[in-house]
Amino acid sequence: MLRTSAVRILGERDREAVRELLDADPVGNVFVASRLMTTGISGGGVGAEVWGHMERGRLTALCYSGANLVPVNAGPTAVRSFADHARWRGRRCSSIVGPVEAVNDFWQQVTPAWGPARAIRASQPVLEIDGPPAVEPDPLVRRVRISEINTLVPACVAMFTEEVGVPPDSGDGGALYRARVEELVRTGRAFARIENGRVVFKAEIGAVTQHVCQIQGVWVHPELRGQGHSTAGMAAVVNYALAEIAPRVTLYVNDFNTPARAAYQRVGFRQVGEVMSVLF
Repeated sequence: MLRTSAVRILGERDREAVRELLDADPVGNVFVASRLMTTGISGGGVGAEVWGHMERGRLTALCYSGANLVPVNAGPTAVRSFADHARWRGRRCSSIVGPVEAVNDFWQQVTPAWGPARAIRASQPVLEIDGPPAVEPDPLVRRVRISEINTLVPACVAMFTEEVGVPPDSGDGGALYRARVEELVRTGRAFARIENGRVVFKAEIGAVTQHVCQIQGVWVHPELRGQGHSTAGMAAVVNYALAEIAPRVTLYVNDFNTPARAAYQRVGFRQVGEVMSVLF
């Protein structure tokens, strides 16, 4: 039983109201929209829920609660309701990600019950490109073949560990993480430049909707950084994405990652928002 009348668990009957809320910001909401397209609003047995904040019977905000907890269109009142519900439920997520103001407010309210966090990324610019890249793409960047999964996975693990601070295979030996990488390869959404069995550059397209797709996992081999691989590689991935997947391409980056931000700017990405992440 819910402890607040302002929040209820959403289901398929709420699909139209949820779609309208997500479509109001296709770039900012690409992760949640993509996930709900795959699992359905009721979760499809994957253990995720969608909480709705109701005002006078109308859905005004929602919160995706799975491995990631993501508030959508949540002002102070909605955040307070979601935080109350989250404290009662207990922490089940590995991260909180979303607009800076909403996530910061939410985190302040749940910290006494959920804290401490392992890391807080207080400012992560959201970038977008919807036209041809401003630099020449690397012609050697291509879709990863199924036969190359064993080559790609170690690069993905290295990227994740460098980015998040902990390896993705520490819990179950990497089975779930490997399965996710394999899914991206099989669906044609993993791209890389591979030379002599070594990944030079890689990136994946994670979340996808009819409006937007989101690039993730951008990585250059440490021995080859500073040679332009990230810029030309990203240009190649953007070309693939715009031609075959969605008319707009987005990603977010840590504000302190100066080399990456400079590379994305050279490609032609522009900042359109800002998110915050709390990692556990």
